[in-house]
Amino acid sequence: MYSFPYDAVLFDLDGTLTCSEQGIVQSMLHALKTVGAQVPAGVDLREIIGPPLMTSLTGILRLPVPQAREAMAHYSEFFNREGMYLYTVYPHIRSILSMLRAGGVYVAMATSKPVRPAMAILNHFGLTHYFNRIITEEDNEKLVNKPELIRRALPDHYERAAMVGDRFYDIEGALQNGIDAIGAGYGFGTEEELLTAGATHVVPDTESLRAFLCPGAPVPRGFFLTVEGLDGSGKTTQVDRLEKSLRDYGYSVLRTREPGGCEISEEIRHTILTTDHMEMCPACEALLYAASRAQHVHQVIRPAVERGMLVLCDRFVDSSVAYQGGGRELGAETVCQINDPAVAGMWPDATVYLEIDHQRALRRRHSASSLDRIEVESAAFHSRVQAAYEKLIHDDPRRFLVVDGEQDMDTVAADVLDAVLGRLEPELES
Repeated sequence: MYSFPYDAVLFDLDGTLTCSEQGIVQSMLHALKTVGAQVPAGVDLREIIGPPLMTSLTGILRLPVPQAREAMAHYSEFFNREGMYLYTVYPHIRSILSMLRAGGVYVAMATSKPVRPAMAILNHFGLTHYFNRIITEEDNEKLVNKPELIRRALPDHYERAAMVGDRFYDIEGALQNGIDAIGAGYGFGTEEELLTAGATHVVPDTESLRAFLCPGAPVPRGFFLTVEGLDGSGKTTQVDRLEKSLRDYGYSVLRTREPGGCEISEEIRHTILTTDHMEMCPACEALLYAASRAQHVHQVIRPAVERGMLVLCDRFVDSSVAYQGGGRELGAETVCQINDPAVAGMWPDATVYLEIDHQRALRRRHSASSLDRIEVESAAFHSRVQAAYEKLIHDDPRRFLVVDGEQDMDTVAADVLDAVLGRLEPELES
């Protein structure tokens, strides 16, 4: 049995839940350039992360009030258009919020950011639904100090509460409200700044924050996401882009592939794909894929999902059903039977399928690089593979997220991300 040290936990936004440096700094550089101002000598622009925007403009950047107001308008315009999308969510934040809520802890946010950009960020990253209460500044000029924001964010009744933040404003505000102040040492304030302000505790990273706020609590099960498609569908390129996007959204991603993913499975991969073994029979090929998969599931996939990670796998058992069951004509049922002990119940939670005609896919693949033993097969073989994939999708439409792979790469990447986020975070506004 486990217990939480606090029954109410408040969070700051920038530097605590999200890494906002690029979004804020780039927006400010744009604003200063537009109004003909420069960063004063000796000022690190990261200092503006945390204080209210008008305070940063008039205090840290030393702009007169009229010019500061003009700069603020340009900042907001750029931030809403581009800057917000340069934010990333820190790793483990989603699991921390989820674990606190599952444990009955009151969770709130108290930020000096104005309401519109604050809510836009939370909605964009699908974080809004984790909070019982969200307290922000109403605008950039009629400022409410941090102690008052924290007071408003606290529940009516609590036994022990804490505020998590990365700047001295957060620490001092918490202490003035008589609650514990947890310094986010991974944010934009230094450990010295946080301790000098009186932090009750300072954590160096979000994993330590999770251990401190949720001692002994089980980490929520992760997610098993696979990506499938014909050779030449652009699958690996899209996996690259999806991995980066998911990390930006704060998911703890383990990227892997099949065949392969661990030492034994990578050795089997070489045996399967090398053109030195063109005589390999279909049954041998199917069994080798299953053997590689068994070790991969046992050693990599299942442990990572149980640790709460999002496993992103380039191909899985659907490839065997399509390529050996369809392409090699062993039959889907036979291939599933071969793979049953290998998969051992570890079926994907969702599968992205990049839909593209097999002839176009082959033309793409032939122009890209040298081909492996599977890719040199006939057009008839790849036609059977495509048909097998289509049957898999027809039989299990809930699991498959089908994306038109014949669009340009950017459009495909956007569609893939939208589909995946829709499955991961149904409340998310993409």
